[in-house]
Amino acid sequence: MTAAAYDAMAVRYAEFAREVWDASPLDNAALAAFADCVRGTAGPVADLGCGPGYVTAHLRDIGLDAFGVDLSPAMIEIARAARPGMRFEVGSMAALDIPDASLAGILSWYSMIHTPPEEVPGYFAEFTRTLASGGHVLLGCFESDGEPLTVFDHAVTPAYRWPLDDLAKLARDAGLVEMGRVYRVPGEGERFRRGCLLLRKP
Repeated sequence: MTAAAYDAMAVRYAEFAREVWDASPLDNAALAAFADCVRGTAGPVADLGCGPGYVTAHLRDIGLDAFGVDLSPAMIEIARAARPGMRFEVGSMAALDIPDASLAGILSWYSMIHTPPEEVPGYFAEFTRTLASGGHVLLGCFESDGEPLTVFDHAVTPAYRWPLDDLAKLARDAGLVEMGRVYRVPGEGERFRRGCLLLRKP
């Protein structure tokens, strides 16, 4: 359902994402901190839920060996056409075609927002499986601003606003350690507070 929804809107979404993905200095700072952490670990970085590949390309531009994975074939087609020298693959975060302990880092940048809450632990388990020891995860999400887990009417398909404490607990249950978090208020044209978690596999 999510893949089909993004396939249907792929071109329009890619145009929107190109305009807004790097609008926040705090978001850019979180990505830079993630990159600094990852550089000490051998292996590539997987941008999971990469969409049209803008953030994947940014990670490459700041020196990481990054590749993208997305559930939507249409999004991957756009990413490959725009960046023919980069690696982009169709795949699911619930069952990654990635060897155990092979990744230095995982970026999950607003890519679990549509995931039903009962499926999120399985995603974190895949992160833990595929990360090398010492590898890092940066997760971005819509934050609940003091409210419990809440579903909302995202432009593509329903999505969730999460308390970061709840996500951090699920990550901890999967064997990941929280290194830090960032909250930011909605920017111009944004409805909800945003949150980032930086996690590490011991």
